[in-house]
Amino acid sequence: MLTRYICIHGHFYQPPRENAWLETIEQQDSAAPFHDWNERINFECYATNASARILDEQARIRSIVNNYERISYNFGPTLLSWLAEKDTITYSKIIHADQVSRDLNGGHGNALAQVHSHVILPLANRRDKETQVTWGIRDFEHRYGRKPEGMWLAETAADTETLEVLAEQGIAFTVLAPRQAKAVRHLGEERWRELGHAEVDPREPYLCKLPSGRTIVLFFYDGMVSQDVAFKGLLNDGSRFANRLMDAFDKGSDRPQLVHIATDGESYGHHHRHGEMALAAALEHIAERDDVQLINYAYYLELHPPQREARIHENSSWSCVHGVERWRSNCGCNTGGPNAGTQAWRGPLRDALDLLRDRFAPFYEEQVAAIVHDPWAARNDYINVLLNRCETTIQSFVERNCKRELSQAERTRLLRLMELQRNAVLMYTSCGWFFDEISGLETNQILQYALRAIYYARRLGYEMLLPEFEQRLEGAPSNVFANGAESFRRYVIPTRLNLLRAAMHFATASLFVEEVDDLRLFMYEAKSEVFDKIEAGQQRLVVGRVILESQLTQSQQLFSFAVLYLGQQNIIGNITPNMSHDRYEEMSGEVTKAFNGANLGKVIGLMQSYFDEEKFSIWHLFRDEKRRILKDITAHSMEEVEQAFTRIYNDNYQLMSGMQLSEIPVPRPYLDAVRYVLNNRAHHYFEHEPLDLDTLQSLQAEFRKWDVTISNVDELKLTIGNRLLRELTDIAEAPSTDRIRPVNEVLHTLKHLHLEPDLWQSQNVYYSLLQRYHNGLADIFESADWRVDFEKLGRHLGVAV
Repeated sequence: MLTRYICIHGHFYQPPRENAWLETIEQQDSAAPFHDWNERINFECYATNASARILDEQARIRSIVNNYERISYNFGPTLLSWLAEKDTITYSKIIHADQVSRDLNGGHGNALAQVHSHVILPLANRRDKETQVTWGIRDFEHRYGRKPEGMWLAETAADTETLEVLAEQGIAFTVLAPRQAKAVRHLGEERWRELGHAEVDPREPYLCKLPSGRTIVLFFYDGMVSQDVAFKGLLNDGSRFANRLMDAFDKGSDRPQLVHIATDGESYGHHHRHGEMALAAALEHIAERDDVQLINYAYYLELHPPQREARIHENSSWSCVHGVERWRSNCGCNTGGPNAGTQAWRGPLRDALDLLRDRFAPFYEEQVAAIVHDPWAARNDYINVLLNRCETTIQSFVERNCKRELSQAERTRLLRLMELQRNAVLMYTSCGWFFDEISGLETNQILQYALRAIYYARRLGYEMLLPEFEQRLEGAPSNVFANGAESFRRYVIPTRLNLLRAAMHFATASLFVEEVDDLRLFMYEAKSEVFDKIEAGQQRLVVGRVILESQLTQSQQLFSFAVLYLGQQNIIGNITPNMSHDRYEEMSGEVTKAFNGANLGKVIGLMQSYFDEEKFSIWHLFRDEKRRILKDITAHSMEEVEQAFTRIYNDNYQLMSGMQLSEIPVPRPYLDAVRYVLNNRAHHYFEHEPLDLDTLQSLQAEFRKWDVTISNVDELKLTIGNRLLRELTDIAEAPSTDRIRPVNEVLHTLKHLHLEPDLWQSQNVYYSLLQRYHNGLADIFESADWRVDFEKLGRHLGVAV
């Protein structure tokens, strides 16, 4: 009978990065050439693990596998919601992998649930623990179509009350770090054996009997092997990885053993480039053996129930040797970054958030008591709205939880109260304390949630929280600023948004779009009541009335506006919610008449006389839209710049060639023009032009002739990779030699340009086409010419045909 089993668990998670007011991620320059870090890490890790390569002896791709089908894994709900919107292919492969794994593991899926918002549960009150677990379970059921058997705790942080909540809600097991085990004993024994640091045997499960009479199973992962994966280069070699796992078995024992590790999932591709390939190779090595079996936790638990029980260290975790102090004190744990002076801000920050939570709770209960049956059951049930925010879901939520039908005003108030509580939960996301500085991105993120909760409370009638909250932050020291309140005022308060600012955005953006009817602005919907645009050369005037509605709370308001564009970034706008229809008609007529009369000074004067003091400009736009519009505005100027550089390049080409032949240095300004022109041509070629070999070889010759480098290499590689993916997709949809030959020629030439883009997405398409051939589903392979070109393409892509 087989007694040796291996389980590799990946904890896949990213801190929330969405602007708390827009509910979307704005551009993050540090992630370039990608839009944001979620997009970059997905490209390097989440997507590649769904299509991981296994290489042959010649380092060619022998097969492509979905790692998620053979490992235990959990994904943070906020990350999965992002994947579901931004990369549906990877998302579907992650979900499908759980379905496949059930067939391999006696009906038990590989996926584990996760506490919803990555909150350190031992530091949360009982009510928040229950919400976090409830939301995590419901999110899991929504995505995977089954109830979770296990749940991953943020940072594996645990205490007895946390385990009670898991068991109460039907969770059978969780995974902890070895140092979290305090004592063990065999079932039926009375005497406990106290354990030293990480002394627990990780090769078996342990029953944990709880004060309530419930039980939960604990798996303590192998800390040594997990550390080797994360920090000691074990992912450099898949076979070495597999052998290291095999070495962890107790060779002298015949009892059932489970060697299992747990690491950040980002180790497999993001922290360690091509780590997903090492993982795939290790899984294959293990699967080929007949003395060991890959398994997941739930199936192992069915086959081999616990024979011993365990107690845990209260308030313990996997990433802080001091328990959970990393999330509430200056314990000494930090990332060692440039701002790792003091983390004495952690305690005051948590105290400030606890102040908000404890003030919000009775206010919420009081405000919602007349509307719902059970305030906290309603909050737990609100996850169903978050999973599918639409009228049908909201109506169902109201019917389940409310004592009666609600008016629109009451519904908006109820949704504001729910959003108040949602943000009060999100503000405890663990990442806010993990790093070194209170003014860092992660801490500012959770402070955005706190500010939004304060904003909702104020709209609901609770006025005085912000000054007291800032006062608490003044007691939080910073390594960069005077205190936490200074960075809060600098980075967090400016993110605050309301319907008025959303309306300003609509008015400004309307200058640069053709259609404005029912325009969606992130979580706001704009319904245009009146809209008139007049253009005179570069100048434009827009006057209109628009109804802005929040998709979160269904609150709405009518705004009247006038906005004047004078060219480049010069925009003057006025807006008000307090203008009657008749006065709007009067304003619109006079302002339009003045604009048509080419009297811009009078236009500005009339705008000032008809509106309140509320003015706006392009700088009031949301960041991504601001960038998009500024890019459009600068496009004309950039055309002039391009023409100027091209003129220098063309007019002085012979002169520069002569100087080069005479071994006279070409002036730097000339070479700058050459570099600009050639780089611009390269980008344009791969973005828009047919894949013509002569054009590419000409470009190659010019780069070599002038010995100029390619600017923004990473951006160009990404552009090339995307273009090749489009070409391979077209080939897969309509195979022909005419399509495949230019791609072969381009791939051959790219090697001489020292441009090697990441081809994994194109390799996926090629491999799927190869599988169609093996399955007899591609008639094109009957052509000898096609087979020659197809095999050549495989060699260029590094795929064994």
